[in-house]
Amino acid sequence: MARRYDPGRRQRIIDAAIRVVGAKGIAGLSHRSVAAEADVPLGSTTYHFRTLDDLMVAALRQVNEGFAEVVAARGTLEDSRADLAAELAGLIGEWLAGDRTGVELEYELYLAALRRPALRPVAAEWIDSLVGPLSRRTDPVTARALVALLDGICLQALLTDTPYDEGYAREVLGRILGSGGGSGAGRS
Repeated sequence: MARRYDPGRRQRIIDAAIRVVGAKGIAGLSHRSVAAEADVPLGSTTYHFRTLDDLMVAALRQVNEGFAEVVAARGTLEDSRADLAAELAGLIGEWLAGDRTGVELEYELYLAALRRPALRPVAAEWIDSLVGPLSRRTDPVTARALVALLDGICLQALLTDTPYDEGYAREVLGRILGSGGGSGAGRS
């Protein structure tokens, strides 16, 4: 029997893995659960993704794109006239106001890197994708501190189920940036 060409199968498998993690958590992810969700033969999942780590790397890369899209859509992080603390607080507010399941899923995959070294480079890519533009507005150390604070604020909002407080976020971000709110470019 001839093998059927299915160019979208790899993507369907990634999408199915994201849905499985969203519904059952990382513990529910297996080649078998993903194959059932994607409605593909079990061998297809192992053909495209030899290990679960390979599949999780692809899924994490894809969900990271959601936050990158929010950042790109705002397009103000590199505007030296904009109040950086206010922009970052607004950015996080916009992201958290979106699909909460998607945000939780992104963090679940992101935090899975603690136990799965194969995911660490992808988690680092996410961090670097934000540190890069922030470093053009401030110094690299401050940029990393801002990203760490943003992670903490998001995790606290997700874990405590409390509403996001944009004013609080703007205040603490401003404290890291100094009284100028990070409006100046190229600080050191």
